[in-house]
Amino acid sequence: MNLQNLKINFLGDSITEGCGTSDLKNVYWNLLARRDGVAARGYGIGGTRIARQQIPSPDPKWDQYFRSRVKDMNPDADVVVIFGGTNDYGHGDAPLGCMDDRTDDTFYGALHLLYLDLLERYPNAQLLVMTPLHRIGEKAHINEMGKPTQADLETYVNIIQEVAAYYAIPVLDLYRTSGMQPEVPMLRERYNPDGLHPNDAGNERIYRRLKEKLLTIQ
Repeated sequence: MNLQNLKINFLGDSITEGCGTSDLKNVYWNLLARRDGVAARGYGIGGTRIARQQIPSPDPKWDQYFRSRVKDMNPDADVVVIFGGTNDYGHGDAPLGCMDDRTDDTFYGALHLLYLDLLERYPNAQLLVMTPLHRIGEKAHINEMGKPTQADLETYVNIIQEVAAYYAIPVLDLYRTSGMQPEVPMLRERYNPDGLHPNDAGNERIYRRLKEKLLTIQ
């Protein structure tokens, strides 16, 4: 895929919003714009999830789940990148559900409906899914609100891959290939000092992996 002049929408959470960077220009999608001539449009809202929340969140913006924002994105994209799921694990209350679900109220179902909406809105565009990054404490089975998690983060990653595979949507598995693991102190200091959000160096790594993936898509 030739990146020059591609119009790419990036639907995501706080990482796509730029949390952790020193400047918005250093967010991974802006690196594509600056270096590769991509018309990149970021649609990141911190705290947001893929599945709909059952109990209202402390911050109402967190409840703007991904599918509810599809209609607000620019309709002329050549590529749409979906990068979320860490907040479903971190403070979401939707059950995982099962592969047959078609509802915003389970993680499986919300993924199905999100991908279907994107396929309908962007029939000529290429979709690309990116899995969540590793985060500190992900094996503790206690979420950010001090409550038990539905499952460990890797389970969420695997569900994202499973549903994307059903629709034959390419996946960039950052969970397993980003090179960022905040449980390792050296790597945490270098890439995501707060244990989750990548800094400038971390966004550089996402940019490189994303560019490599985009170049392989025909």
